[in-house]
Amino acid sequence: MAHAGRGLLLADLRQRIERIEGGARRRGSTLPFGVRAIDRRLPAGGLALGCLHEFAGASAAFEHAAAPISFTAGLLARLKGPVLWCVKRRDLFAPGLTAAGLKPERVIYAETFRDADVLPLMEEGLRSPGLAGVVAEASQMSFDASRRLQLAAEASGVTAFVVRRWKAASDAALARPTAAVTRWRIASLPSTELTAPGIGRARWSVELLRCRGAEPSAWIMEACDETGRLAVPADLADRPLQTPQRRAGAG
Repeated sequence: MAHAGRGLLLADLRQRIERIEGGARRRGSTLPFGVRAIDRRLPAGGLALGCLHEFAGASAAFEHAAAPISFTAGLLARLKGPVLWCVKRRDLFAPGLTAAGLKPERVIYAETFRDADVLPLMEEGLRSPGLAGVVAEASQMSFDASRRLQLAAEASGVTAFVVRRWKAASDAALARPTAAVTRWRIASLPSTELTAPGIGRARWSVELLRCRGAEPSAWIMEACDETGRLAVPADLADRPLQTPQRRAGAG
């Protein structure tokens, strides 16, 4: 019995070490977008893992945040492991996550009744190294709160994604200080035109508003496909760079 007890203890210890090492491997790692126009603008050639990232919609879309949520789901789709998604309201469209490559069986939902409880719940979730990432939908995030989340992500190696959902907001809100490594604004654009009647692939305006070690940039992209990947629209990829919008899409 003593040998069996020691065996169980050693097995548990090995699992803990593997979880810790998994977090250490993620810290300092990156997730490339696979789009040269974006990756070459980011300091390490992709989205830094094991830290905090912030996403928002544009103007009237701030509260509903469909585009930034799909953008976040696409990123998580290409990471391994379960995802903790912290929400206050029950309006998350699960088929939309699936369309961006994030399978429903990977998502653990944590619901609170107050907006003020969402970020503390996220901070608690970031202490679990076995997660691929933790998402929080929050209307408010102070600099101190973002700093705590950044430190928690650094400690565990789990990547934190905050999707901002304001009832009323202005662009000035996105200029406030944050400890997030990157801050993005994702807005919907008219979909790709088809040669026959129908709905083409959705397009987004992808803006990198803040990034440590990089300048702000903007692109026009086709939305995440079923594998979570963005793409440069075909009608923008090979054309001369004549307008700011085309520079954004093809640069």
